[in-house]
Amino acid sequence: MNWIYEPWPWYISGPLIALTMFILLFLGKNFGMSSNLRTACTIGGAGKVADFFKFDWKTQRWNLIVVVGAVIGGFLANNYLSNNSVNINDDVAQTLESYGIESADDAYLPSELFSAEALSNPKVLAILIVGGFLVGFGARYAGGCTSGHAISGLSNLQLPSLISVIGFFIGGLVMIHLIYPLIF
Repeated sequence: MNWIYEPWPWYISGPLIALTMFILLFLGKNFGMSSNLRTACTIGGAGKVADFFKFDWKTQRWNLIVVVGAVIGGFLANNYLSNNSVNINDDVAQTLESYGIESADDAYLPSELFSAEALSNPKVLAILIVGGFLVGFGARYAGGCTSGHAISGLSNLQLPSLISVIGFFIGGLVMIHLIYPLIF
């Protein structure tokens, strides 16, 4: 039973993702997490304010169940199926320490950025708010999030998804090598 407590290797998880995508394609569904925000806003009545939210949200119920399953699965995995230890490369840990993030090898979310005390720091709060806005705007502007484009869009052989994934990759490289060192 120890296999359930460890990360699954690519040759197990990869085919499971492919099988899931095949089933979704067979059923005529598209996977994507960011589209659920549109559905939630529509349920909340945003269609009265913007035409973008005027659609039959009931056709997306299955995708809302995916979100609920992801939340429940994350909770169960975090609290019952993991020792929550983080193993990162020593060079990465040293680089993060030089930026003032010393808890990177102790937690998935470094306390220097994600603790309640860190939210009292205006710089950290600004980084989280601006970063959240940029991620949300980017997902909307790109027509989906990284998981939707990289998993579902590429599985459908969609050229816009390929372009988006290339853009995500380049943006990640620019962020980590140029912008991140400037911020910290």
